[in-house]
Parts: sequence; structure tokens; C-alpha cells
Amino acid sequence: MSSALVSSLGSLGPHWLLAGVYFTTSLMTLFISNTATAVLLAPIAMESAVGFGVSPLAFLFAVTFGASLCFASPFSTPPNALVMPAGQYTFMDYIKVGLPLQLILGLMMIFVLPLIYPF
Repeated sequence: MSSALVSSLGSLGPHWLLAGVYFTTSLMTLFISNTATAVLLAPIAMESAVGFGVSPLAFLFAVTFGASLCFASPFSTPPNALVMPAGQYTFMDYIKVGLPLQLILGLMMIFVLPLIYPF
């Protein structure tokens, strides 16, 4: 999977590869727990960075933040599921508010992570 990421997004540059890792993690977190997603994608992100010839630190943090900043589903993280019945939220409430927030934070992370952890 890491070679597929590098071959498809690597020609566009490390920022695009970082975006691919981040949004793949974010997308998977909608369907399975954030912990399982991080465990599955951390080795793939590391191998992708090493295969591209850049420092894997930003890519590992992209997995960490991509798995942690999932707000579009009540099932991705336990706190989202805990507040659902108390606030009488529906699944569409999470999509209406969480999806735009998740996209904004994702775009921000793609630009901020390389500044903190240079390639």
C-alpha cells in the first residue's frame, strides 16, 4: 500500500503524499475506531515517507492527527459517541458540523506539519 501511495502521489511532491496519508487516515476513521486506524496506517505512512526519501515524522503526525480529528462520525471516537444521547444529536448533526471542521483542520495540518517537522 505504501508503494501505491508513493507511486500515485509521490510524483506530485511530499505535500501531496502527506495529504494522501492524512485524508486516508481521516476517511478510515469514519468507519473504524481511531486507535485501530492509527495502528494500521502508521507503518504504511512511515514506509511511504522512507520510500519517498523524506523524514517520516510529519507523516506519523499526519496519521496521529488524522485519526484524532475525526468529527464527522459519532462512532470514530468514544467522546463523540458519549455526547450523542446526552445532546440528542443525530448522525446528520455530526456530518453537518463535523465534516466541514474535519476538512478545514485537514487542510491546515497539511500546511502546518511540514513547518513544524520539515521533510
